Amino acid sequence: MKRSLPGNEQEDGGGTSGGSQMTLKRSRKQRREKDLENEGVCWECLPQEILLHIFQYLPLLDRAYASQVCRSWNQAFHMPELWRCFEFELNQPASSYLKATHPDLIKQIIKRHSNHLQYVSFKVDSSRESAEAACDILSQLVNCSLKTLGLISTARPSFMELPKSHFISALTVVFVNSKSLSSLKIDDTPVDDPSLKVLVANNSDTLRLLKMSSCPHVSPAGILCVADQCHGLRELALNYHLLSDELLIALSSEKHVHLEHLRIDVVSENPGQQFHTIKKSSWDAMVRHSPKFNLVMYFFLYEDEFGPFFRDEIPITHLYFGRSVSKDVLGRVGLNCPRLVELVVCANGLRPLDEELIRIAQRCKQLSAIGLGECEVSCSAFVEFVKMCGDRLSQLSIMEEVLVPDHRYGLDDIHWEVSKHLGRVWFPDMMPTW
Repeated sequence: MKRSLPGNEQEDGGGTSGGSQMTLKRSRKQRREKDLENEGVCWECLPQEILLHIFQYLPLLDRAYASQVCRSWNQAFHMPELWRCFEFELNQPASSYLKATHPDLIKQIIKRHSNHLQYVSFKVDSSRESAEAACDILSQLVNCSLKTLGLISTARPSFMELPKSHFISALTVVFVNSKSLSSLKIDDTPVDDPSLKVLVANNSDTLRLLKMSSCPHVSPAGILCVADQCHGLRELALNYHLLSDELLIALSSEKHVHLEHLRIDVVSENPGQQFHTIKKSSWDAMVRHSPKFNLVMYFFLYEDEFGPFFRDEIPITHLYFGRSVSKDVLGRVGLNCPRLVELVVCANGLRPLDEELIRIAQRCKQLSAIGLGECEVSCSAFVEFVKMCGDRLSQLSIMEEVLVPDHRYGLDDIHWEVSKHLGRVWFPDMMPTW
């Protein structure tokens, strides 16, 4: 027989009242929490290595909020491992809609974590104020030992608006104090020959990647100094006016490691600009020394400026034409670029490229990606091109307007024929994807 409880605690079924149930639940929860605390399992008592692992997956803002939870989490927020990689975003409200790194956080980083920074980049908008702020931070990194540094202009190159002496002074602080720079990206900046000598003097044994396109104050002699001293350099990006036979020979010396990537931007500043010629023997030396290196070239020239190019065999692997290019030049590409892997032609004109495309398919046995913009190709020639290249064409981006129907194929059925030779479903692009 069940024992009755006092009237105010007895329910219809004779069970425990709601108030007693809540009391019991609170009591059990408190006992569980106390047991966890006794076992050392509570959020504020998590080991530092576990907190570090968690914090590494959090965005910076979330990490900052988490640091306000307790003293232990605040200490975790300042662990050196979390500050090895950092991206400063410097944007002015008047010129950018993007958020910027808070000034108070920048001060805290310089005060407490400058000696922890190793992988650093600066993203600046088009304002001169943002570029000046980046230089101000660089000049304070006197205790740093950076491994990588990237200066990135998200719009127009604002670093070029700074006085050259001011920019060089800030950059030299990093060059002198960081004795192990391996990657340096300084496109569109006023870096010059003397500053590159400082870079080489302090980081010649560690430099592996150097990107410095559109740096007008650097001469061919300046970049040659880098190639002569930095024998571990594997990747290099620069403008064509810095490319020379002497540079290619230096990169091909026995002391130098095998080059992996060489990117050249061929840009015309004024219509009718004259360009020098690189000897075939210099390119041959590069191929002998680094047979697997990628030569990437971007051309932004006017039609009458292509005279010095593609007259002899060139070991180019990735070729991009950003302006209209003639049938004659594309014909020379088919004859003299046997290592070609990728080709993008933004515009050509109204003369069909049937012969040129077939020649490229015949001669460029490694071609695996092609994109055609404002050009014309007959449907029959295009099908023949795809048939010759086969399923090695991993990327085929052709605008629908490029293809001209003929007596064999129309736009309604060409995708079936092309898909058959590619071994996958293919349709012309409405818009280019490159």
